[in-house]
Amino acid sequence: MIESQPELIGATPKENESRRTARSYIVFAFVVAFACYLAWLLRHELLLVYVSALFAVVLQPALNGIAGIRIGRFQPFRRTAILVLLLCVAGGAALFGFLAVPPIVRDLQEFSKELPQRLPQLVEKLRRVPFADRIDPGDLVERVETTAANSAAYVLLSLKNWASALFTIGMGLILTVYFELEGDVAYRWVLSFFRRRTRERLDGTLTRAKGRMGRWLIGQGSLMLILGVAATGTYAALHVRYAYALGVLTGLLNIIPVVGAAVCICLALVVASFDSWGRVLGVAIFYFVWINLENSFLVPRIMKSSVDLPGLAVIVALLIGSALAGVVGAAVAVPTAVLVAVLAEEYLVQRD
Repeated sequence: MIESQPELIGATPKENESRRTARSYIVFAFVVAFACYLAWLLRHELLLVYVSALFAVVLQPALNGIAGIRIGRFQPFRRTAILVLLLCVAGGAALFGFLAVPPIVRDLQEFSKELPQRLPQLVEKLRRVPFADRIDPGDLVERVETTAANSAAYVLLSLKNWASALFTIGMGLILTVYFELEGDVAYRWVLSFFRRRTRERLDGTLTRAKGRMGRWLIGQGSLMLILGVAATGTYAALHVRYAYALGVLTGLLNIIPVVGAAVCICLALVVASFDSWGRVLGVAIFYFVWINLENSFLVPRIMKSSVDLPGLAVIVALLIGSALAGVVGAAVAVPTAVLVAVLAEEYLVQRD
């Protein structure tokens, strides 16, 4: 059979090979461009998959710890470690809501009832402040009521966004569970695309990264626990409102280094300002002491030994992660930086 290849007629083998190579490069360039375009269209879905896979890797040490629990010679949670972890998380969230939400709801109801009576008193106090003597109480009350009505309407209109967010969280949770159950199969499938030597090197590199990322969860969890207990004790000693809720939130949001705890401390300052400036001062002193203790003692001893990343790398990772994906990007910035650091050490760093 004679092959129909007009470009081969009257040309040398070297020229034909060059033409085939050029066509291959052109086709490859179009395939890469199309893949990049498709990845951009599916960027939110790909981000969800990546975050779920990352959390599956990070949570692996916790699951191994649950599965390793022994009662005599019996391991009751060896096959149900994921279910036990989910039940613990759900139980903790339910307990938090049971203890923290009712006082907040009760105070909001009382505040909404007393607002019309307290607002004129607040205006009278504001009139003593320079440039605030032109405030009309009636106009201010009307503005507050209008703002409250608009806020309620905005909340109702944003129910669709809340439903979408809940759906995304649910899908992320399901993906994380499936990555825990079938992640090894998917991992081996991806490695099968590489040659044997490249595959073995990449496998060893990713295994080291997995170990460091798992240790990040242990170190970060230790920091979250210490901050949560210290904040709850401090708020309770200062008689700050919602001390339990604020303390737990301060500890939990510390999973976003620096930023998470700072947001909760600012919220605690606002809540404390409703009662007395002495409590505001007490919260500010606690935060000042915590920052110095965390940066000079806790982080170097806990995080340095866990992930071996300098502080500058953590800050840069937080900036990039928050710019690319907001709060979610900031939450996974440090383990992602660990992964990038391990890959860079293996493939980019030149060793003598």
